Amino acid sequence: MLNLTKASITLNGLGRGLLAEKRFSAAKLISRGLVCAEHVDDSGNNEVYDVIISGGGMVGSAMACALGMHPNLSDKKILLLEAGNKKVMDQVPDSYSTRVSSISPGSAALLSDIGAWEHITKMRCKPYKKMQVWDACSDALITFDKDNLEEEMAYIVENDVVVAALTKQLDALSDNVRVKYRSKVVTYTWPMPHQAVRSMPWVQIRLSSGETLQTKLLIGADGPNSMVRRQLGIPTVKWNYDQSAVVAVLHLSEPTENNVAWQRFLPTGPIAMLPLSDTESSLVWSTSHHLAEELLAMDDECFVDAINSAFWSNENQSELVEKAGSLFRSALSAVMPSTGSPRQLPPSVAGIGPKSRVMFPLGMGHASEYIRHRVALIGDAAHRVHPLAGQGANLGFGDVACLTQLLSQAAFNGKDLGSTQHLLEYESERQRHNLPMMAAIDLMKRLYSTNTAPVVLLRTFGLQATNMLPTLKVSPIAPHANLSDPCSASALFCDDT
Repeated sequence: MLNLTKASITLNGLGRGLLAEKRFSAAKLISRGLVCAEHVDDSGNNEVYDVIISGGGMVGSAMACALGMHPNLSDKKILLLEAGNKKVMDQVPDSYSTRVSSISPGSAALLSDIGAWEHITKMRCKPYKKMQVWDACSDALITFDKDNLEEEMAYIVENDVVVAALTKQLDALSDNVRVKYRSKVVTYTWPMPHQAVRSMPWVQIRLSSGETLQTKLLIGADGPNSMVRRQLGIPTVKWNYDQSAVVAVLHLSEPTENNVAWQRFLPTGPIAMLPLSDTESSLVWSTSHHLAEELLAMDDECFVDAINSAFWSNENQSELVEKAGSLFRSALSAVMPSTGSPRQLPPSVAGIGPKSRVMFPLGMGHASEYIRHRVALIGDAAHRVHPLAGQGANLGFGDVACLTQLLSQAAFNGKDLGSTQHLLEYESERQRHNLPMMAAIDLMKRLYSTNTAPVVLLRTFGLQATNMLPTLKVSPIAPHANLSDPCSASALFCDDT
């Protein structure tokens, strides 16, 4: 099969060297008798892309940048389909926005390798060096930090800032990466594996403009309600939690270094305060739908009082649990007197940003398959998680790192980018990483969604033991890659040649 400038055609009897190095017009090949006219693809747009990414956003745009900047893929034609308006996407709002992500060091390394992190640091981002998590139903807590607070644990970055940085980087890439803004997909037409010569060999994409595109590999990055996934008929295990998240921008009572991420587990769900600057933080409050609606309806003063009470109040604690926890902590201290992290109090909130309160429903979802013939899913199109561990964006960037590495190796070896062989390797690698993380997040959500005394005692003992035994303590903001992982971000842009 030959990729032509004016037509995509199927050939018999031509050597692989000619296929790799020559490009002919359909008319010339027909006139020379090398191909029958009936084998010429007569679609509305005859240009075939090597990769089309459906859906921009943080993950889709990062995928386009990663593919466009890899030396092994420099001769590939890549297209990003983005429904948004570029004039909106490459602008950073003057005030902080409500939707933020906790970017792990591994994700930051990926964004640095594709040139976006430099733009982000020039715009807005806030590192934090410590995380404190504690239970509202007991005095148990756990802290995570780097040695002597010398290194950043992660970075809080607005989603709008990440998208703006990636949009600027896409503008700087060579001509092998194109972006179609304000493009809406109407339908996809899928090729079947091992089709006959005269059948359609590529994925076809029809846009609302009437234009038809073709690609050897379609990457679905179109979010949790992915049209790519739905039209492929890929089964998805999913459920909605009985919770909504209320997000807002908070103004602190006084300036602080503000380098700690705070999270408290209330009986109705976790509340988190994440640093944005020395004077502002981002609120992510996961709670029941009814309470979320009440929080949205409150005036600003009552809303601020509710936030401070959620972080400071001890009304959910019982005397029984407090005594049992104290005895258990004393026993641990007798064995390991020098371990354990001291409790810190979070800063108080004085106000909220204008019109910054928003709520959205929470759920969990996982596609049973990440790939089909000439198709791969990444980001929320493949998996959706509860925000309590801040891993949604990091899992998506991990998909980008892994798939880019495998596609670059396939290109270096002269393989078809849409081949199921290396796509299956991507699926196995990512599911092996994503599923345990998703299961742990779901378990944590369920474990802390009750104030039943036996369960509270169980998690109190577990939290205290973990906090006092450093060998058990693992940061919840784990990088999506490591040096021993063949799909690590650090290995992404090394020249395989």
